[in-house]
Amino acid sequence: MWDTKFEDLLRRQLPYLGAEEKLEEDTPLREFGLDSLAMVELLSVLERTYDVRFEDDALTLDTFKTPGILWKTLSGVLEPAN
Repeated sequence: MWDTKFEDLLRRQLPYLGAEEKLEEDTPLREFGLDSLAMVELLSVLERTYDVRFEDDALTLDTFKTPGILWKTLSGVLEPAN
């Protein structure tokens, strides 16, 4: 799964996800308040926090559909740096 840093950053952008609600791999992010402005902010925060740059082909609505997809995309960007 993902690290706690990722979950904390993601939860900050999900105003309709309760603090006690579990964030699952297939949680529909848009249903919990991830709008286009939040996507841009989340992208920026992830790039700064993980010191990576997302490729243009990763900047789609599908990338931000679920935590699982977003984490897989982020992991793919992290791997070459390791």
